Amino acid sequence: MTRRRFRCPYGALRLVALVFALAACATSRATVVTPSGVPATATAAPTAVVPAVLWAVGDAAACGRETDDAVAAYLARQSGTIALLGDVVYEKGSPEEFQRCFDPLYGQLRDRIRPAVGNHEYGTAGARPYFDYFGAAAGLPGQGWYSYELGTWHIVVLDSNCKDAGGCDPASPQYRWLRDDLAAHPARCTLAYWHHPRWSSGEHGSFASMQPIWELLYRNGVDVVLSGHDHDYERFRPLDAAGRPERDRGIVQFVVGTGGRSLRPLGDRLPTSATGTDRAYGVLRLELDADRFAWSFVSVRGPDFQDQGSMPCH
Repeated sequence: MTRRRFRCPYGALRLVALVFALAACATSRATVVTPSGVPATATAAPTAVVPAVLWAVGDAAACGRETDDAVAAYLARQSGTIALLGDVVYEKGSPEEFQRCFDPLYGQLRDRIRPAVGNHEYGTAGARPYFDYFGAAAGLPGQGWYSYELGTWHIVVLDSNCKDAGGCDPASPQYRWLRDDLAAHPARCTLAYWHHPRWSSGEHGSFASMQPIWELLYRNGVDVVLSGHDHDYERFRPLDAAGRPERDRGIVQFVVGTGGRSLRPLGDRLPTSATGTDRAYGVLRLELDADRFAWSFVSVRGPDFQDQGSMPCH
């Protein structure tokens, strides 16, 4: 018996090849049909950018307190970078105080901390134990200013102990460094922090020594400034270079001296003060998005004081 070989028609072969080709395309790229009936390639949805989280608080650790323990324990349960706004340990920032009063609370968080130096750290000559403890994360000894990136934000840390830092005026090394740093990092959103507040209704009040720095930050479109020193919480309305309200380009300043050492009366509030409390220990939580920021004060001990909101960057 002669077997007949089956021959696949040429057109059928082309059809099979086309089917396999379409299947291969479907596995690598999805198509959609537009209202006009013309196929169009579907593009994947852009990945959402998760805001960076920055926790801010100053005037923190002291031996023999429970309120500082509570604040540190709360931060240990959170994720995100921690900005310590000076006076990180009382009373003189000595090696013993860092060992006995600070490290048991914050030692496990050291990799997440970006500190600013306070006046109590300079209770020991040159704030040397502070710089020794934090190392490169605190900037160079004798300076204490540095910058870093957090998400899409540029963050600047300064030393408001102007005498010890060699000045805060336009001729000072710190001012010149800040001018150059801001020019080299023209970010959409920028935040700065240091210890002594430029504006405050608290016990120590406003520090005019930081005025040249404030003006420089304003000219460069900085969005947020954080400070401690006064043992209270206070948020100011957006302010211009002279401290006058200016919603569109003003800097929003927060005073967050509620880290656990003690609380002190706010006193008569400045006209530009938006809100504040001198009764609650707690921390400020900042969500830093690509073009805006959101804030909320978290009470850890004391009344459940609340302050939250959001604003776009300049």
